[in-house]
Amino acid sequence: MNIKEYINLCCVKRNVSNAELARRTNQTPQTFNQKMQRNTFQTAELEKIAEALDSRLDIKFIDTATNQPII
Repeated sequence: MNIKEYINLCCVKRNVSNAELARRTNQTPQTFNQKMQRNTFQTAELEKIAEALDSRLDIKFIDTATNQPII
């Protein structure tokens, strides 16, 4: 699953359209849609998206041998 698909699933779960999410993150729907199409998001943008969806961003690297977070 890529970031675009994950964001779309979160929007469905929160009942928020992409246009509404764009507004909540101070972007035009057109700009947000372009980022979604390119699947290009900076960590800071993902944090804003998480906040707009009343959640938090949690990025982890998982050890493939132990299936546990490295840190």
